[in-house]
Amino acid sequence: LDSLLKEILCVEGRMVLMTMIARVFDGLPLAASVQEDQQTGKSILEYQNQAKRLFKTLNENSPSRCSIESGSFLFHYLIEQQTCFLTLCDRQFSRKTAFSFLEDLASEFHSQYGHKINTATRPYSFIEFDTYIQKAKKNYADSRGRRNLANLNNELQDVQRIMVQNIEDVIQRGTILSELENKSANLTEMSRKYKKDAETLNATSIAVIAGVCGGVSLLILFLYVWIL
Repeated sequence: LDSLLKEILCVEGRMVLMTMIARVFDGLPLAASVQEDQQTGKSILEYQNQAKRLFKTLNENSPSRCSIESGSFLFHYLIEQQTCFLTLCDRQFSRKTAFSFLEDLASEFHSQYGHKINTATRPYSFIEFDTYIQKAKKNYADSRGRRNLANLNNELQDVQRIMVQNIEDVIQRGTILSELENKSANLTEMSRKYKKDAETLNATSIAVIAGVCGGVSLLILFLYVWIL
């Protein structure tokens, strides 16, 4: 409890280093906002790539809320209406506040672009949403100390229900599932081809048998007539 209280009272550090929004069914990035500084500037691209790979592993069976460890940071993501809202934070940052931030983004994003999400065809089609993300970041940074103290008891209960995973495990599992899906698709295609070849062979066999029978019948008829 003391360590958690210290964590929640710590309002000085960075809140959100990176925020990305993507479509779940194909992993298409829809919007993003990146906060670079001297400590993270060189490595932020690596985290962006990890986020994109993570999006590719998501599907309708993925947890709707999850925290994922990556080095000295944590990814937190929220899935609503087949859209994933993801943020990268310091480990010391309150998970409760991180998910409140994502809920705020989800509500506003669906309000502005909900009717356009499924028809987006190019990456970052809604990059202008960065303006709202920056505003929300500032609001949560300014008020999170008071809000977190008020929600201390809720945090103790809620964060225990949010799954924590490791980024490499998640991506590796997604890769394995993707390979299994590809193998399944290949087997289905091979089965379809085998069935088609079998039908063709069966039709050919029937034609040959019919031809042979017809030839034998003609031969018998010819011999019958010739003998008579």
